[in-house]
Amino acid sequence: MKTEIKAILEAVQSGELSADEALLRLKQAPYEDLGFAKVDLHRRITQGIPEVIYGESKTPEQIVKILQTLRDSGQDNILITRLSEEAAAQIAAETELHYYPEGRIGMTGEKKAPDGIGRIAVVTAGTSDIPVAEEAAITAECFGNEVVRIYDVGVAGLHRLLSHMEEVMSASVIIAIAGMEGALASVVGGLADCPVIAVPTSVGYGASFDGLSALLAMMNSCASGVSVVNIDNGFGAGYLAGRINHMEAKS
Repeated sequence: MKTEIKAILEAVQSGELSADEALLRLKQAPYEDLGFAKVDLHRRITQGIPEVIYGESKTPEQIVKILQTLRDSGQDNILITRLSEEAAAQIAAETELHYYPEGRIGMTGEKKAPDGIGRIAVVTAGTSDIPVAEEAAITAECFGNEVVRIYDVGVAGLHRLLSHMEEVMSASVIIAIAGMEGALASVVGGLADCPVIAVPTSVGYGASFDGLSALLAMMNSCASGVSVVNIDNGFGAGYLAGRINHMEAKS
């Protein structure tokens, strides 16, 4: 694959290809078919971030093969989400792996140095929401974002959130994570002057319907500038927040 990229670059240098034509070819570059998975080798070119491996329901052997394929293509920082401790231990015996148990995330390579436009604030309503919050925070950190954690500041004791207003108001993106009735997202959305990504969690008693109540409440928020990801989807929130935090004006 590196030879193919070099050939494209040489064609640009010689004038055989324009820069736009070369970019199109790179975006259409092939994946590698492993039989059980078609690994996207150019996700970093098309989206700016390498393909992330969803670890749940994959065997450690499958994950190791995908990791090896991505590494052979020149990718160093590879993320594995929803990875159990048992699977992580087996993978670590085969290849280098950093494991973050609270967020159930594995990573090869080192976290990218922060280079975003500002900080991402990850805010939770309760301590029970921290596993989802850590999935979001670690995802954002791995892709070059500075993250500040503000945990257990839900509406049952709103003064706890108000004591963190400096961090809230200085953030470039906020991830608001809550179960139960999901009210935290509306409160944060009504205070902050930046995009707010709401994450409903499956935390709560019977009528919370495993996060459905929080999801519907967040989708019906009257606060402007609040978007919503799926139930317990900390990864999706961290990924989106990171992309917002790296936005530049496009002419």
